[in-house]
Amino acid sequence: MLAGTDDILKAAEDWRKAGRGVALATVVQTWGSAPRPVGSNLVIDDQGNFLGSVSGGCVEGAVVSEAIDVIESGKPKTLEFGVADETAWKVGLSCGGTIRVYVEKID
Repeated sequence: MLAGTDDILKAAEDWRKAGRGVALATVVQTWGSAPRPVGSNLVIDDQGNFLGSVSGGCVEGAVVSEAIDVIESGKPKTLEFGVADETAWKVGLSCGGTIRVYVEKID
């Protein structure tokens, strides 16, 4: 079961109160088939812990890595991930499509 928005925001708040750096990744646009809809979130702390999903698991590792950079720099990033239908299964996606994810530091 995926974490709900309230759970994700609560985790972000708890991690900030604990003194951790925190970033929030949000799906802002999709094209074609996408595993998670616009508005889906992933919260990440500076230790690489995360909660939520922006892709059903297929690009979370890359988003976590970029989020740690965002936490360190304080500069938001927009990431884009995509795959053609014919190669989707090879990279662990059930379908082709593209997602755009906005990653921002939470203060």
